[in-house]
Amino acid sequence: MYIDSHCHLNFPELASQLPEILNAMQAAQVHQAVVICTTMEEFGAVKGLAAQYPHLWATVGVHPDNEGVHEPSLQELVNGASDPKVIAIGETGLDYYQMDERKGGRSVADLEWQRERFRTHIRAARQVQLPLVIHTRSASDDTIAILKEEGEQGGPGSAGGVFHCFTESMGVARAALDLGFYISFSGILTFKSAADLREVAKFVPDDRFLIETDSPYLAPVPYRGKTNNPSYVPFVAKQLAELRGCSANRIGELTTANFHRLFVRTTGQSTSDIA
Repeated sequence: MYIDSHCHLNFPELASQLPEILNAMQAAQVHQAVVICTTMEEFGAVKGLAAQYPHLWATVGVHPDNEGVHEPSLQELVNGASDPKVIAIGETGLDYYQMDERKGGRSVADLEWQRERFRTHIRAARQVQLPLVIHTRSASDDTIAILKEEGEQGGPGSAGGVFHCFTESMGVARAALDLGFYISFSGILTFKSAADLREVAKFVPDDRFLIETDSPYLAPVPYRGKTNNPSYVPFVAKQLAELRGCSANRIGELTTANFHRLFVRTTGQSTSDIA
């Protein structure tokens, strides 16, 4: 019934409990999940999980915040995407959050390497015609601008994709939707502090949203503060159902249909088969 569109099952805190988590997913009716790549060094492990388990999928890419890791060329990303269980490019994007605390007091101008990395991922996605998994934090203006500059405006040749773990404003949501992107909601939606985000969740059209855990992070209420895992994604669906005036089952149906429409490889169809 449910699909977790973004998790990190290869991270140690989840990998060490994988059999238990897979059983919990089954019990919670979480039938599929996407294991997200954040460095090229971990791509083998991410891809390996997807190869081992038919209901798991993989992506290829490098998180915008990761430094001191292998910087992928366009061709490396294209090569990684040749695996049939790799369904997207990313996660990629921009992260300007806490420039002093987390980035040593550098300026946005100093993060040109992030913007170049992002452009490489966009170009790879457009070449292989797979969607992008976008991470944007305190950087929405530049994220939207670069997508537009690279041709991602929803027209022919666009890769499209999803703004994962969405926490931005209504204006950013509108801009992402206008470019043809989907919006994915995480356990943050259940937090008391997320009133503005809940308004966004009411606004996004039925055919343009996904659900995710971003586990092991951001466990939803009632598990906030604990280690998250994909079996908790129904709590995100439950919150969305309350906001949108429907059942959690209906959210499961909508997000499953949206997932397969966006991630075309999960349906066994090529991009050319999708209208």
